Amino acid sequence: MAKKKLGLEDLGGFVFSTDNDFDPDQYNEEEPQETLKPSEQRLEAHYSSKGRAGKTVTVVKGFEGTEEDLNALGKELKKKCGVGGSVKDGEIIIQGDVRDKVMAHLKDKGYQVKRVGG
Repeated sequence: MAKKKLGLEDLGGFVFSTDNDFDPDQYNEEEPQETLKPSEQRLEAHYSSKGRAGKTVTVVKGFEGTEEDLNALGKELKKKCGVGGSVKDGEIIIQGDVRDKVMAHLKDKGYQVKRVGG
């Protein structure tokens, strides 16, 4: 059995430094990200079936804002299309090829949406 290669996340956030003046707290400060207005958002509606056992999905990428607002938009899109889906890694994944419905709904809400792929 091959050994698993350890990454930085396996160290539990512990960082080694030879710099005596190194201040790790300067990198831990995260500014709260505010959600941009819909008119300032540039979203992309993708069609994909890669890595999903041939099942098709619509993926919405490019949302800039808080995780709560992203989840709310994802829930709204799933309800509007009448299908399931999820929100992962800053992307909204909607089951099926419902890109036209998704784009129409996002445009009605004021988002700038671009159709990408197929």
